[in-house]
Amino acid sequence: MTTALLLLSRQLAALCVSSRGQLSVTRGFCSSSPSSPAPGPGHTGGAGGEAEAGSHEPEWKAAGASQTTANTGPGRPMGSSSSRPFSTLAQPLDGGLHPDPEADPEADPQADPDQLLRQCAEALRGRPARPRRELVSSRAPGNCCRHSASPRVRVLQWNVLAQALGEGKDGFVRCPPDALDWRERKYLILEEILTHRPDVVCLQEVDHYHDTFLPVLGSLGYRGSFLPKPRSPCLDVEPNNGPDGCALFYSRERFSPTATDHLRLSAMMLPTNQVAIVQSLRCRATGRGLCVAVTHLKARSGWERMRSAQGADLLRRLRAITSRAAASEADGAAEIPLLVCGDFNAEPSEDVYRRFLASSLGLDSAYRLLSADGLTEPPYTTWKIRPSGESRGTLDYIWYSRESLSVETLLDIPGEEQIGPDRLPSYHYPSDHLSLLCDVSFRELPHRLM
Repeated sequence: MTTALLLLSRQLAALCVSSRGQLSVTRGFCSSSPSSPAPGPGHTGGAGGEAEAGSHEPEWKAAGASQTTANTGPGRPMGSSSSRPFSTLAQPLDGGLHPDPEADPEADPQADPDQLLRQCAEALRGRPARPRRELVSSRAPGNCCRHSASPRVRVLQWNVLAQALGEGKDGFVRCPPDALDWRERKYLILEEILTHRPDVVCLQEVDHYHDTFLPVLGSLGYRGSFLPKPRSPCLDVEPNNGPDGCALFYSRERFSPTATDHLRLSAMMLPTNQVAIVQSLRCRATGRGLCVAVTHLKARSGWERMRSAQGADLLRRLRAITSRAAASEADGAAEIPLLVCGDFNAEPSEDVYRRFLASSLGLDSAYRLLSADGLTEPPYTTWKIRPSGESRGTLDYIWYSRESLSVETLLDIPGEEQIGPDRLPSYHYPSDHLSLLCDVSFRELPHRLM
């Protein structure tokens, strides 16, 4: 067995659980086959705020949350029988399986995503399959303007549901408690990501970054960055696995990093509890620059003005970051294409949505391109039942630069029957939010006279 497969097998062997026999449905993969290849061997440059597989020191300790954590006591991971602060996925099993974080990342062993998918299927064999979702062509005009030499870039956006919140605060009254057990739920999340093999992964409500997402995705050729909320509600839950936050991963085979910006969003000149990561990249295939941002705005009704102010702050800072990136381009590009992914906690009727649509950055919402008129968002991206009642809404978005990027395909939204009467999360879907996914490509650069 190769070093990479041995590493992955031993990591996952510590996590595999036997089927508990609640369900007898045979599991199978039912999402569309990915049209883009899996991330290949890693090639990377250096950038601040990023980490490789094997670098497991929690960033929230350095971010000033250690005192809060000590007061609340992270305890064991939610849904785990372990008494250790993180799940066994992050624990070396024989004294040194994890790559040295200071080592050359190009020398890191590369795991097999297909083998990991099979291990996910084995761990989930007692659960029903995820809702069937198809990749469909967008209704965007001008796809013929796609850069002929540019491979598609696959982007995934997903609020994965923080484990501490799912088990301890959110109150999903129709979701069986064992459906939220992290020992199996993590495999549903990884299966969703691995099935589609995205080049860029943008996640919210991540509270298992260091023990699950970073080691697994890092071993598959991704580089990751994590930014916790300054005052995460996860720390109010006993036990917990540390604060939740935003995470961004990108394929080292597809991109090299040029800059990483970690932002704490402000509203009315005051810092808030919401954050954003902005990753500046260079596409290895085309040499083109690309900025990707991930964020999670303030939740709940009654906070519309704060969300609007946070959105305005994010847009202002994105303008500065993309201008800086454009100034460093050798070809003198006037602008850098931008992708902004997030759980905005805002319906399209809110002011923050209108701000993004009218921004001078020239942004449009990718998922409007699923509609017949190309102007209407999906009817929902989240659907849950809490003690206060049933809640369905469109809160999650992938924004893109409409002048420099073309949206070619999108992952469709499952219907009500696929979601089921108990809504989300459930035995067959791990989060109360649906993942969004699209393939984008660079448009041709305008011809320049020499």
